[in-house]
Amino acid sequence: MAEETITTDVVVIGAGPVGLFAVFELGLLDMKVHLIDILDRPGGQCAELYPEKPIYDIPGLPLVTGQDLTDRLMEQAAPFNPQFHFNEQVEEVEKQPDGSWLVKTDGGLTFNAKVIVIAAGGGSFQPKRPPIPGIEDYEGKSVFYAVKKMENFRGKKVLISGGGDSALDWTINLQPIVKSMALIHRRDGFRAAPASVNEMKKLAAEDKLKFLLGQVTKLHGANGQLEGVTIQDNDKKEFELEVDTLLPFFGLTMKLGPIANWGLNLHENLIPVDVEKFETSTPGIFAVGDINTYPGKLKLILSGFHEVALMAQQAFRYVHPDAKLTFQYTTSSTSLQKKLGVN
Repeated sequence: MAEETITTDVVVIGAGPVGLFAVFELGLLDMKVHLIDILDRPGGQCAELYPEKPIYDIPGLPLVTGQDLTDRLMEQAAPFNPQFHFNEQVEEVEKQPDGSWLVKTDGGLTFNAKVIVIAAGGGSFQPKRPPIPGIEDYEGKSVFYAVKKMENFRGKKVLISGGGDSALDWTINLQPIVKSMALIHRRDGFRAAPASVNEMKKLAAEDKLKFLLGQVTKLHGANGQLEGVTIQDNDKKEFELEVDTLLPFFGLTMKLGPIANWGLNLHENLIPVDVEKFETSTPGIFAVGDINTYPGKLKLILSGFHEVALMAQQAFRYVHPDAKLTFQYTTSSTSLQKKLGVN
């Protein structure tokens, strides 16, 4: 049975800092937003690649980490009730006879929106494929780079590979529902929250999961279904482990992905925009943040915030064509303060 089409004012592609601030600016002008992101959480590159790394050039925040900035932007957007769709990549964008857009994802979701805002940073984050011969044959059947539905792994014999937050989080969260759980990492140090590492080691000490040092070198099975793997430990010794599911979390790489096929007159894999509205060559599609280009462009988060404010003014004209746009300040406008819940 086909999924129902989700109708909204604006679809924002990318839930990084600039995409999150877009929710706020669009919300002030009475536009409802659904956000789509290939990652499993908000924050984009900030939260995924350097959640604990300090950022020093956000106005008014002399020092803030990627995760803290994400948390603050989520709090700021909250009054406008944004709807998030994670682990989804936009595959198709199609103009409709009434001027709206049909947006389809690889997970089968369909949206109808009057405006599209591309805030995808350097493009889609694609998972890095581990260098295991023949792994492509198993992808999507018994090798997965993201957990879209935990229930799909119930009763499975799971091996997770990696040492970052995603690897540790899913090891801990899936452990109660799987038949067996093992985590493999090349070393005993992790790039993950200490509390998660401690919880994993506690579960290992209680024999609720196996923690292995080494790397997967071979996959065994037929027709895309894993039956086991060969593991080489740090002493170069090999042994077999019986598993039917492998989840490699080796980080992410940036690729433009399907955006390259949307006819937006790309320039060196970036989307040219005007500096008045940050609209692309296609009316009704905007690009903000690191994915756009224009004379004098600086790839800074604060630049993206500025771009979003101007984008929202033009987006209003597509979403509310018969309404008058009145510029207001949040400091003095009681109607804006009411929307924010502070009046």
